[in-house]
Amino acid sequence: MKFLFVSYDGLINDIAWHVSKEGHDVKYFIKNREAKDIADGFVPKTDDWKKEVDWADVIVFDDVLGHGKLAQGLRKKGKLVIGGTEYTDRLEDDRTFGQEELKKFGVNIIPYEEFQSFDDAIAYVRQNPARYVIKPSGEAQNIKRLLFVGEQEDGQDVIQVLESYKRAWSKKIKVFQLQKRVSGVEIAVGAFFNGEEFILPININFEHKKLFPGNIGPSTGEMGTSMYWSGENKIFNATLKKMEPRLKEEGYMGYMDINCIVNANGIYPLEFTARFGYPTISIQQEGILMPISEFFHGLAAKTLKNFKTKNGFQVGVRIVVPPYPFNDQQTFKNNSKDAVIFFHKPNREGVHIVDVKEVNQEWLVAGN
Repeated sequence: MKFLFVSYDGLINDIAWHVSKEGHDVKYFIKNREAKDIADGFVPKTDDWKKEVDWADVIVFDDVLGHGKLAQGLRKKGKLVIGGTEYTDRLEDDRTFGQEELKKFGVNIIPYEEFQSFDDAIAYVRQNPARYVIKPSGEAQNIKRLLFVGEQEDGQDVIQVLESYKRAWSKKIKVFQLQKRVSGVEIAVGAFFNGEEFILPININFEHKKLFPGNIGPSTGEMGTSMYWSGENKIFNATLKKMEPRLKEEGYMGYMDINCIVNANGIYPLEFTARFGYPTISIQQEGILMPISEFFHGLAAKTLKNFKTKNGFQVGVRIVVPPYPFNDQQTFKNNSKDAVIFFHKPNREGVHIVDVKEVNQEWLVAGN
């Protein structure tokens, strides 16, 4: 089969590589110029994915932020496409919309307020002192260190951070939420959707978001994840399952995840991930007991109704280089760009690629 992978920033590299290793033809497009060398030497590239649409048997979009509209348009033309829709993109990109959709379908949500002004948010906290979580919306939510979890009951730490963001981040953060902080365990439930229904098993996962062990250091997108596969359960039926009719209307193809706070009082959804998670999809690939190429084709063709997985927990750990999780181009160029990745043992089983390229059989750090 022929697979076309479309990416803004080079997220789906590892899966494209595995599909290629399974003997299929692959073409990979990365839009971001600074990320274009990612996966060089691992998979063939294209500079114009639209010219490859007729060539491809299966097309995979790896993100939101407009990918859904593209995927939806190609599906209407009869192509087999894994990717979202305008609606499902908005579930993730617009936090408030996502929360209101959950409420519409009978899912309990945590009280929140949306703001476009830092001054208004500061005034709100002063009038309603409590512990809050600051959550940027839109593209700013991808800068994970901007999410701030308040600790003080009077909200003074949240006010201080809002004042700092007003000075330093007002051009980047256009819309944000203040969400009441609820104590409990953060658990995510996810499942693959084949255009008509969620297919079993579902995935229960726990992300480690701080840079260092022990929940220490700055927030990152994800430093690692532990997960297991399950049949339908309480957390799934209380959240994702209620969205199934709406996702069927959309013809959504792909993975959908909701992370939640769970405590003795109930299950409280926080936000959607309306796409693959990274490195979540690579960890899942290790546990799915069929080639990932066949899995993707069956998902896009609506022929995959269930699948088998390994038992027990799966764990993935992200290996990073400076200045992660911060963006300092000079530090990256001086310390990490094109650095050789050494392996003490030749066996690379269980090793997955992210911002990596291969040159003369050597693995190098790539991207930006």
